[in-house]
Amino acid sequence: MDVPIIKLEEVAGGALQEVVQEAMVEVAGNMMDPDTPWKAKRSVTVKMEFAQNEGRDYAQCSISVQKKLAEKKPVETRFFIGKDIRSGRLCMEECGSQIRGQMSFEDYATEETVDGVLVDTDTGEAMGKVTGFPKKELQG
Repeated sequence: MDVPIIKLEEVAGGALQEVVQEAMVEVAGNMMDPDTPWKAKRSVTVKMEFAQNEGRDYAQCSISVQKKLAEKKPVETRFFIGKDIRSGRLCMEECGSQIRGQMSFEDYATEETVDGVLVDTDTGEAMGKVTGFPKKELQG
């Protein structure tokens, strides 16, 4: 049986090419997303479903493209859990870099570095050049 060559880029007026291209762009974006695991396999599946009439001289074709992308990595955090000794009520609080309400050095900072010059943020006056510590040589 001699079957004519069908150019996939011309199927459905170019729509097949278009939906495959869109899927490929989405897969590439998912592969470049640092929030997805690098090792996960992605895929693009083109499905062409044909339904013919009783006379076998006409076929309806349904084209779909399915993508399998890598799931986003879960965001993780930690919680302190416990029970209030007095009330017996359960307590849960997210752990951060410091305890809520606790003061940090940044809360008291009145100076910042601007172009390597230490500046008092209250007065705006230059306080002098910031000097780094020399690197310590390891003796071996």
